[in-house]
Amino acid sequence: QKLLAYAESFRDLADLFEESREKDKPSGEEPADRQEYLCRRRLQESQELLAEHLKEMAHILAVTARETCRCRPMGERKYKQMAALLRESGIVLKDFLELEHEDGHREISLVMRYEGGRHARFGESEYISTEDVADFISVAMNTRLCPSKNSPMYLTRDYNTYYFMEEPSYHLLTGFAKAVKEGEKVSGDNYSFYEADTGKLVVVLSDGMGSGEKACRDSNRVIEMVERLLEAGFSKEAAAQMINGALAAAGQEENMSTLDICSMDLYTGECEFLKVGAACTYIKRGQLVDRLSAQNLPLGVFQQIEPEVMSRTLQSGDYVIMLSDGILDALSRGLGEEVMPEIIGRMDYTNPNEIANQILTYAIRQSKGQIRDDMTVLVTGIWDQSEDCLL
Repeated sequence: QKLLAYAESFRDLADLFEESREKDKPSGEEPADRQEYLCRRRLQESQELLAEHLKEMAHILAVTARETCRCRPMGERKYKQMAALLRESGIVLKDFLELEHEDGHREISLVMRYEGGRHARFGESEYISTEDVADFISVAMNTRLCPSKNSPMYLTRDYNTYYFMEEPSYHLLTGFAKAVKEGEKVSGDNYSFYEADTGKLVVVLSDGMGSGEKACRDSNRVIEMVERLLEAGFSKEAAAQMINGALAAAGQEENMSTLDICSMDLYTGECEFLKVGAACTYIKRGQLVDRLSAQNLPLGVFQQIEPEVMSRTLQSGDYVIMLSDGILDALSRGLGEEVMPEIIGRMDYTNPNEIANQILTYAIRQSKGQIRDDMTVLVTGIWDQSEDCLL
C-alpha cells in the first residue's frame, strides 16, 4: 500500500508539471524576444521530460507493489530429506520454502549456514559456493537449479537466505572483436554483456561520435547509465529517453552516441532489440540471415526520440551479431553493406569469437587494410541446454 501511495504521488507530480507546461506554452504569435522564446521552449521541453520520467517511476512502483508470488512451505518429510542431504556436506538447514512467480518460474528459498570443517563432498573449506550447493539440491528436487542473481555467492557460518531458480532452457556463449581507428590509442566504441536478472542477458553497444578518448568517455557513460536504469526497473524505452534527455540538456558541444540494446530471455528464447542511431543487427540461423535496421538519429540530437523496438524468437543454434558503424562504413568502400547477410550466411563457424574475428577481418580487407573508424563486432550464440554444443 505504501508503494502504491508513492506511485500515486509521482503521478500527481507528473500532472502538476504537465499543467505548468501548458500554462508556460509559448503562443503562436511572433515572439518579441527571440532569446526569451527559446528559453521558455527549453523549459517546456524539460518539464515534459520530467513528467514522463515521473510517470515511469510511478509505473515501476505500481508494478512492484502488485507483484504476487505463491509461497508453499515444504512438507515435513521433504524438509527432513533436504536437511539430511545438506547435513552430509556440513550445511545446517533452518527453513525451506518453494516460491512460484507470476511468470510460472519456480524458486527455492533456503535459510542455512555452513559449519565448515572437513566433509567428503567439499573437503577442508571455510566457504562453499552456491553453485556447488545448487548441483546436489537439483538432485533432491529433481529439477535443474541455479543460484538466483540476487542470492549470495557463498555460504558462510552465519544463517542467511539463499535463492535457487529453475535453470534456463538455453545457455549461450559470447564473443567479440574490435579494432581502433588509425592514429588513436583507445576505441570510441564501448559494450557490455551482463545478466540483468536470472535467465536474462542484456547486450549493450554504444558508438561515441568521433574517435579517441572523448568518444570513449561518452559511449562508456551511455553504457553505465543504461545498466543502472535497467537494474532500477526502468524499461528499455524509458531508459533511452532519460539518457537522451541528459545528453540533449548538455548542449550541442557534447558528442552524440548511438545506443544498441539486445535483451534475451533464456527461458523462452524471446529477444528484444532497441536501436537509437545504431548500425544493423543480424540474426544468423544456419544460412538464413535476418537483418534488423533503424533509421533514427543518435542520442542527444533532439529532446525527444523515437527508439526503434523490434522482437524476435530465437532458436537453438542462432547467433545475434551486433556491429558498430565502423564495420559497415568499411564495407561501403568495397562491395557494400548489402553483401553482409550473404557473407554471414556462408560462415560455418560455431564459435562466436571466430565469427566476430572473421567479420572484422573481412571488413578490414574490404577497406584495403585501412581502419578509418573504430570497429566492433559482438556475437552471441544460443543453444538448448539439452543439446551438446561442440565448438
